[in-house]
Amino acid sequence: MNFAHTLETISNWAVPMIVLFIPLYAICKGVKVYEVFVDGAKEGFSIGVTIMPYLVAILVAIGLMRDVRLLDVITQAIEPLTMLVYLPGEILPLALIRPLSGGGASGIMNAIMAEHGPDSYLGLMASVMMGSTETTFYVLAVYFGAVNIRATRHAVLAGLTADGAGILATAILCRLAFGDLL
Repeated sequence: MNFAHTLETISNWAVPMIVLFIPLYAICKGVKVYEVFVDGAKEGFSIGVTIMPYLVAILVAIGLMRDVRLLDVITQAIEPLTMLVYLPGEILPLALIRPLSGGGASGIMNAIMAEHGPDSYLGLMASVMMGSTETTFYVLAVYFGAVNIRATRHAVLAGLTADGAGILATAILCRLAFGDLL
């Protein structure tokens, strides 16, 4: 039995074992599993209702940006600057949408993959960018909205700074690692 086979076996059994272990452990500790599960589901539903307005606002903003072709205008305006750090214009819509929406960013990444291929420079760059950045506004809306925090203080700036660092690192590292694909 080789190492790859061992890892595959572990990965195939990890989630089912965890799903089985947690309720069994809770029962051994005297926890009323069903009642606790139902209480958690109720709390999750109420949080979902609480954060719904924030999610709708993000989706409306993305829809407006798409409908008025704002991404195209922004991309054309900043592409000369981003090319200084080897960030091509085709990847800029992904960098702009990623802080707002994971689903929107996935759609843009899929379009890049379909047009250029997953093993192309742009396809690899899109993959690295998706892993190096976060859906900052979505996360803030969900987490801050769930606990009714309206003043985010430095969280927005910190999140966007981290996204900027991830985008810059993507540009530089992809150039170093995959520059021969250009």
